[in-house]
Amino acid sequence: MWRSSIHAYLSNLKAHTCPTSLPTFLNRSRLLHRPQNSVDRCRRVHSNKHFSTHVQGARLYADPHVPTLSDSQRHTIYALSTPPGKAGVAVVRVSGPDAFLVWKRMVRIRGGKGEYRSPVPWKMERCRIIQPEESGEALDDGLAVYFRAPRSFTKEDVVELHLHSGRAIVSSVLSALSKLPFCRPAEPGEFTRRAFEAGGLDLTQVEGLKDLIDAETEGQRRIALRAAGGIVKAQFDELRSGIIRCLANVEALIDFGEGEDIEDGVYDHARLQAQLLLVTIREHLDDKRRGEIIRSGIRLAIFGPPNAGKSSLLNFFAQREAAIVTPVPGTTRDILELSLDIGGLPVIVADTAGLRKTNDIVEIIGIERANVAVQTANISLCVLSLPEVLEFASDGPQLRIPKALKQLITPNTHFLFNKSDLLKSPISSQALCSLTGKPAWTASLTTGEGLTKFLEGFSVALQNRLRYDLHEDRPSSQAPLITRARHRIHLESACRFLEAFLRTSPHDVVLGAEELRYAAQAVGKVSGSIDVEDVLDSVFKDFCIGK
Repeated sequence: MWRSSIHAYLSNLKAHTCPTSLPTFLNRSRLLHRPQNSVDRCRRVHSNKHFSTHVQGARLYADPHVPTLSDSQRHTIYALSTPPGKAGVAVVRVSGPDAFLVWKRMVRIRGGKGEYRSPVPWKMERCRIIQPEESGEALDDGLAVYFRAPRSFTKEDVVELHLHSGRAIVSSVLSALSKLPFCRPAEPGEFTRRAFEAGGLDLTQVEGLKDLIDAETEGQRRIALRAAGGIVKAQFDELRSGIIRCLANVEALIDFGEGEDIEDGVYDHARLQAQLLLVTIREHLDDKRRGEIIRSGIRLAIFGPPNAGKSSLLNFFAQREAAIVTPVPGTTRDILELSLDIGGLPVIVADTAGLRKTNDIVEIIGIERANVAVQTANISLCVLSLPEVLEFASDGPQLRIPKALKQLITPNTHFLFNKSDLLKSPISSQALCSLTGKPAWTASLTTGEGLTKFLEGFSVALQNRLRYDLHEDRPSSQAPLITRARHRIHLESACRFLEAFLRTSPHDVVLGAEELRYAAQAVGKVSGSIDVEDVLDSVFKDFCIGK
């Protein structure tokens, strides 16, 4: 039902945004076919009132909002909004034009004589949940709350039934709801989709809500909360508003020319503002994809020679026996991956086969895979046995790192020198940093010596790699983190349109206005402020049924 309604809305929107139905000063057909001398004929008094009209019109064409679908176009939907299984409480959510009827048919407030009593909106009521049939059989003794539109998550009437979370209880309540002819089960993400369609959320908030539900680390939670709370939306809205202001200036030149009441340098001012906006968007894009990496997980590859302590390090990170550890070289032959929380950041740790020359065909394949894993990782950690690679010469300590390992060292490589307890003469981590030119730590995975400092230092190194400080997160002042490829594609498109505008001259104001219009629309697609049917399915398909 909602899919056909969305398509009906899109057809209606398309019909109302055709060139012939646009405001006169935004009619694309008229602009593209304007005679060259028409600017001279259009010179007339340009008041502040006229200019404000241009701003409003430019915003209308570059930034149409998605309207609310009427209740007559929907069904009332229901779903279990909490995870299935045994727990203290299960919440069944009902939303739609007939949600109040659900309350009337199935809720009896405690303290009465069993007859129906109207709810007090937004107040949790102790009640009995009953069969909607004439028998009125009690299904559970729980709580219920009625949210009256538009003060609800979906902006519709909403009823929430808080039940004991037994499978039989939840099943009986859902079965009772299915018997009501005006109700149907919700599709995945449909509650959130209705909130979006009603204007309660934009696409960045919807995506942030999904990421907040899926967040497993502190870093993911912080980023998702910024998006779900509307901070990212406000930042992209500011970018779009800046482009629209440039568009309004250019549109004023198109309609009024450069008359005596038009300030000098209007087009130059628009170009200057467009240049500043282009620089800002490029800075957002030049983020080393840290938002996407934090959202999906930082790929860390642990590599080194056999028996250096790589698998022991993985077990230390996981705080369990995830990998087999033996004194036999070549025990690890394939890549073992774990998703872990290291210092509040999501890290996908890959334990790789020890790098050495061998004739074992299985081990050779494992070494080849290890090389690929290290080369494709966001960050790598080289684990070495300190007694085996450190030697003291007359001119000071030196490191003997195998050639096969040197080929895999990159600017994102860090070092952990293990087995420090076996070293006769101690050496500091600072000295090893000087020798490697990279961040380095000494520790003993057997005794635990130095592991606390290593974990603290490596957590900071991860944050430095992503240019993201968990402890100094000021959401309002930070640039928006681009957490999805969709955002990046739209911002890159906006850059191309702004660059095209900057290549135009004052004699090509019509073409320049078109480029600005496309730039505003590209930024608008990030938050869903324009026609976004092509991306809605991909945004909502991964939501759970009750969300």
